[in-house]
Amino acid sequence: MTIRSVVFDVGETLVDETRIFSRWADRLGVPRLAFFGLMGGVLSQGRPLMDAFRIVRPGFDLEEEVRAWRAEEPGTLADGFDAEDLYPDVRTALGALRGMGLAVVIAGNQPVQARPALEAMELPVDGVHVSDEWGVQKPDPAFFTRVTETAGLPPAEILYVGDRVDNDVLPARAAGMRTALVRRGMLGYLHADRPDAKYADVVVDSLDELPTWIAAGR
Repeated sequence: MTIRSVVFDVGETLVDETRIFSRWADRLGVPRLAFFGLMGGVLSQGRPLMDAFRIVRPGFDLEEEVRAWRAEEPGTLADGFDAEDLYPDVRTALGALRGMGLAVVIAGNQPVQARPALEAMELPVDGVHVSDEWGVQKPDPAFFTRVTETAGLPPAEILYVGDRVDNDVLPARAAGMRTALVRRGMLGYLHADRPDAKYADVVVDSLDELPTWIAAGR
């Protein structure tokens, strides 16, 4: 079936999280390179990202720390992101997809405040949705049910784009969607090298590759 809608994950698909995790390293009082290495280490072991935070600070509570951080530094990005964190191919790729007559949607595992942050960027998209507002996170199949409902299309006409095999490619494929894996970020490169990356319909180094791939009718 023809792809009629492209749905994008957020972190390390649209948003470069380097600045975010650099600020977290500073907040936790650990060298940035050490923290990045620690995050990569736990993720490569299949452990939750929060394990890296708790190794640095035992008993770490994300919600409590975020509340304290925002209270101490009101009006700053703190743990958030803005347009400066977008990967440079985002606007061109999304614009090209819209120009092809495709519906373009953002839907990823993000806190509530991420939606207005993304909307403020005025990206060429038809909608922005985040897991905390839906009350369900990837890789739960219910998340992809919500994606299908939001798109208003059969799953086979939806291309889901993300940087992870476990959270993006496999569950989206199980839901009947087409999938694209982006090779970037701490997990994108690792996951593209995994045997199960073969289940992605396409593996790309840049979002700018997607319009050409879709136009080729693959």
